[in-house]
Amino acid sequence: MLLYPSVDKLLERVDSRYSLIMLASKRAHDIDAGSPLLLNEYKSRKTIGKAFEEIADGKVELTRDKK
Repeated sequence: MLLYPSVDKLLERVDSRYSLIMLASKRAHDIDAGSPLLLNEYKSRKTIGKAFEEIADGKVELTRDKK
């Protein structure tokens, strides 16, 4: 269960739950692949939790391709 950051806070940054999961998943994979961490301190030990924390802090944002 996700307690921190709250889903409500995360949805202020991303327009849908689907987009949130896709963004967090991609960021977690990037962290696993060695991408540098964007925050100085994390509450979560897991990469998906770290990704959610970065999204909540505004360090990771969703960008849409223009067609």
